[in-house]
Amino acid sequence: MTQDVWLARHPYLQRTADLHAQVATAMACIPSGSARIPNWEDYLGDYQAGIPLLRSTQVVIDFEPAEAILGSLVEGVASKPLPEKLREECRVSDAQLSGETNAPRRAIAWLLGDEAFKPAHPGLLRYLGWTALARFLSPLVDAFGSWREEERWLRGYCPTCGSPPSMAQLVGVDPGRLRFLSCGCCSTRWRYRRIGCPFCESADDHRLSALAIEGEKYLRIDYCQSCRAYLKTYNGEGSEPLFLADWTSFYLDIIARDRGLKRLAASLYEL
Repeated sequence: MTQDVWLARHPYLQRTADLHAQVATAMACIPSGSARIPNWEDYLGDYQAGIPLLRSTQVVIDFEPAEAILGSLVEGVASKPLPEKLREECRVSDAQLSGETNAPRRAIAWLLGDEAFKPAHPGLLRYLGWTALARFLSPLVDAFGSWREEERWLRGYCPTCGSPPSMAQLVGVDPGRLRFLSCGCCSTRWRYRRIGCPFCESADDHRLSALAIEGEKYLRIDYCQSCRAYLKTYNGEGSEPLFLADWTSFYLDIIARDRGLKRLAASLYEL
């Protein structure tokens, strides 16, 4: 499945796709920088204890390059032909990042859970901030995925940044089918139990349900009857960049909300 085919079937996603394209164009003009790969043995104890990589005191990551990427990205997007309201939010955010003392550093800390920074437009900064951070962290996320033993995690939150999952994916065929969870912030994918709610950790398969969506072969909504939280689930393989992007299926969030279900993962699209 290609993005063009998907957009032809879901034309109401086109404006979001256009925004992504403009952000990608701005990002392509920014000099690259990436996180240094740590000594994994220093982190092993925290990993086994369930402490996400970016929250470990045993791993030191220099986020200064990410701060520069974020500042350049906000400035670059502000110059794009966006809708007036969004363009004005970019301008205000750009002024805040360039005008306040250590604002890019505090903004990165805010993305990672420090509430001291007060963004002028939190939704926009969350979207652009994690876009910048995901690029900066990409080599680290890949190296982390190659190093870690998935069977030692199996937790309902991201092993890299600690965020709840925004998506799930089912791969393989029964009886050996596997479920992976996907972080909408840093783009990490990790193994989780085939049956079980990652939010309340209920393992009662009678309390877990799947909502099929008419006309959607590859996507469904899995939800827990105990806590009413849900996960959009990609039931297939081969089109991960499209189906795990979160924005390509935000209409499922509307369907879930209308049925009284709760999204517990942060959304980068509350712009």
